[in-house]
Amino acid sequence: MKTLDLVRTAASNTFRAKLRTTLTTLALFVGAFTLTLTTAVGAGVSDYVTKQVASLGADDVLLVSKTTAATTGDGPTPYDPDTSTASSGTPNQLTGGTGALTPADVETLEGIDGVLSVETIQSVALDWVRAGTSDRYELSIAPTSSIAQSDLAAGEQLDPESSQRQLVLPDDYVDALGFDDAAEAIGTVVTIGLTDVLGEAQTVEATVVGVANASLLTSGAGANAALTSELATVQAAGVDTPERYQVAIARFDDTATAAEVTALKERVADAGMSGQTIADQLGLIQTVITGITGVLNAFAIIALLAAAFGIVNTLLMSVQERTREIGLMKAMGMSGRRIFALFSLEAAFIGLLGSVLGVVVAVGVGVPLSAGLAAGPLAGLGGLSILLFEPASLAGVIALIIVIAFLAGTLPARRAARKAPIDALRYE
Repeated sequence: MKTLDLVRTAASNTFRAKLRTTLTTLALFVGAFTLTLTTAVGAGVSDYVTKQVASLGADDVLLVSKTTAATTGDGPTPYDPDTSTASSGTPNQLTGGTGALTPADVETLEGIDGVLSVETIQSVALDWVRAGTSDRYELSIAPTSSIAQSDLAAGEQLDPESSQRQLVLPDDYVDALGFDDAAEAIGTVVTIGLTDVLGEAQTVEATVVGVANASLLTSGAGANAALTSELATVQAAGVDTPERYQVAIARFDDTATAAEVTALKERVADAGMSGQTIADQLGLIQTVITGITGVLNAFAIIALLAAAFGIVNTLLMSVQERTREIGLMKAMGMSGRRIFALFSLEAAFIGLLGSVLGVVVAVGVGVPLSAGLAAGPLAGLGGLSILLFEPASLAGVIALIIVIAFLAGTLPARRAARKAPIDALRYE
């Protein structure tokens, strides 16, 4: 019997006991359906987290801040004039407050081995934003927006080299400022209100170049260097204030190994500062997500293993019912290997039916469900598709279930292949 004939025969034999095959297929369907949905959840959340990672900055940067004294648990940290903010100048809303970096800290950071360049983030305190004659709404600037890649709902990324004062608005400001949608906000000039160090109200105009989806990891609007610099200048009001920075961005070689990055962070710590990579900030979140999806996938695998026993039972009964048929095939010259292949293919075919049915139904249910959640309970998380069906993942689920079914069918197939022709023909 040729290979193609084996496949055809296996497919037709699968439907000999329709009820038994249907029940076994349904057991596989449950596992395939569950595994497809859990895989889609993992892919959707991972995709969302990836977008959030991009909103924090590049992978080759350390976000450096001043190391502050740790709380001992015995009460507040005693005042030390040598380490206080006041020791290096009068604090104001431009200094960054307690624990801000000084120019000396930046110079030290630039001299640390492994640091290629340092970019300081100017701190500004904003009051409000308005578009035209709309109501005024509070606004803040995300500290790392100058190096971030926003998860855009419309528009384009900030241009750090542009002399135009550019702003990326959070998407929840679109309706509030009177725009019909995110696209309408692009290119609009908005007015930003702030108070200078002398207590006078000031305004600065900026052009909206993008609208960003809501982020779990960052908050505030995005501003390019031109806008941040203008805001800081207006807020300073010509007063000579000490330079202070809430955070600095230290770039390192993007080919650095994990051990080299760890050593760099230790050198930064020895200099009285702390440095964190994007991976450091997201490590716990990613661990939790991986753990949750792993548990969900485990339930799906358990369902598949239960279905695998159903396949074993189905084929063992089939072997018993077809004992004389097996004897006849052997008497006509069919080898044990061919008989083994025939029953194994029957198991694989059951796996194919169950997996395809489960995947198709999961996608059919999941797509509208994901859209409904995105428009309802998860509307505040723009850009999140809680169920993301990737073709490679769907194919992987089908392949996995076919392999499980094939392996489950090897025991009955082996028993069929080892039957002696004479004994099989005498079987009643």
